[in-house]
Order: sequence, then C-alpha cells, then structure tokens
Amino acid sequence: MLEAILIAGPTASGKSTAALALAERLGGTIINADSMQVYRELQVLTARPSVAEMETAPHRLYGMVPGRDAYSVGRWVGDAAAAIEDARERGQVPILVGGTGLYFMAMLQGLSPVPEIPEDIRRHWRERAATAAGTDLHAVLAARDPVMGVRLSPTDTQRLVRALEVIDATDVSLAEWQETAGTPVLNDKAVLKMLVAPERETIYAAIDGRFENMLKAGALAEVAALAGLQLDPGLPVMRALGVSELSSYLSGAMSLEEAATKAKTASRRYAKRQMTWARRFMADWTWVPSGEAASASVPID
Repeated sequence: MLEAILIAGPTASGKSTAALALAERLGGTIINADSMQVYRELQVLTARPSVAEMETAPHRLYGMVPGRDAYSVGRWVGDAAAAIEDARERGQVPILVGGTGLYFMAMLQGLSPVPEIPEDIRRHWRERAATAAGTDLHAVLAARDPVMGVRLSPTDTQRLVRALEVIDATDVSLAEWQETAGTPVLNDKAVLKMLVAPERETIYAAIDGRFENMLKAGALAEVAALAGLQLDPGLPVMRALGVSELSSYLSGAMSLEEAATKAKTASRRYAKRQMTWARRFMADWTWVPSGEAASASVPID
C-alpha cells in the first residue's frame, strides 16, 4: 500500500505544480517540505502557494511559524508526521513536496536523537556567531570537539553553531549523537519518490522569471516588513533567498537592478547545490524532467 507521495526538486522546478495536480486527481493533502515556506512573514519571497491554490486542495505546514522562531528539521518531522496521520484519517493521500533534501532524508531514515538545546545556550551561540569570525568559532569547536572540528569548515557558521550548542549542552559530540540511528516516519519501500529535475537552463530561466514576478507581487514590501521586526540576523528566516539583497536595496546600498541580479544569482547557486544533494542522496528516486511529467506519471489507481 502506498503510504505517501514525495516530490522533491530544486527551486523553481515545477514541483509544487505537480503536487497540486496530483492532489486534485487523487484526493490528496499537500504537506510542505521546504524549510523557508514554513515562515509566516515570507509568502511572496518563498513562493508559497497562493490563496487560490490552497483552496483547491488541503495544504499543511505552510506559513505557520513566526520568523522569530528557529524552526528545525526535528520539529518539522514531528509536525509532518502529524499531518500525514491526519491526511490518512481523512482518506486523503499525503503528498510531501519541497526542496529541502534533509527533510526528506529525516522522514525516510529518521533523525539522531539529539536532545533539545536549552534556550540560553542557543541564544549564547547565536549572539556569539553574530559578532565573531567563523575562524574564531571553529577554533573553539576544535578545542572542545576535535571530531566535529575536523568535519566542519570555518566558513560553515550555521553548522559550527549547531555543533557548539550540542557539545555545550550535552558534553557529547554531535558526531556521537549522529551515529545513533533514528526511527523513520515513512517506509522507504512504501512511498513513491519523484525528483523534478529540468535542464539547468530551464531552471535558471524559471528562477529569473519568478523573481521578477515576486517583485511585482510585493516582495519589497514583504522584506521591509521583515526588517521592521528587527529579528536576530542569525535566524533562518533572515537567510531566505532574496532577503539580504532586497534589504540592501531598501537601505540604499545598491540599486534595485543590482539587488535583483544578485538575488537571481544566489537562487541559481542554491538550485545547483540542491541538485548536488540530489545526485548524492536521491539517486534511487524517480527523476522526471518537469512537474507535468511528475503528475502524469502517477496513475489514479
């Protein structure tokens, strides 16, 4: 029995279109598997489904987290598991769609049981990261957790902070926690796994066109409102594609044309990283060239 349909792919690949088409055909619930579309403040800039699309089929885990929260993969697994169970109870097919590869990996393989980090420790390392150089953070980590110090680069601030939080809170290396297998939510053999992977130039053209549409749809006002919240710059929501570039325009640091060009370039690089992840961890998925091909490849029965 098919437990769920999983649709992954790089940004602007058409995977959300495929999910909506399948939800309409099969009677499904669409469950978000994108780490930025969870945030309430960024509907336009994260390309969240429109109001009309969300009225066409049930959607879960979109825009439900305030930007002040550092939403984690662990929280998402719990929320997604509940959404999957709710869909099944309603007789609907769970359709997970998004571009965050780690979310899918956690769903199919489980998460290492790293305990919750106390808020004072999390705050300490976020504040430290906001002022310290990556090399300084790396030096601290190398002294306290040599194994993770070898694994991580001084430029990988987010993972450095995570490793420091864990060693500080538990006195156990993140590497040791990661060696303990988690419990999968879905049976890898009982799901349909599709990866939407258009040609590179097709994705790049889609990225450019979509960003122009975002500007017309109010992306600047959205970023201005986010800036007005004066959130910690280390929070995940502040790293959403386009936030930094449009913030620079709003502050007068660059022209809108330059900001748009930089945002498009950053999105292209992100899509490239997503495809690199997919080739490494999703080689056994069914690769399709477009969202239309993904939806057409699933029979009704």
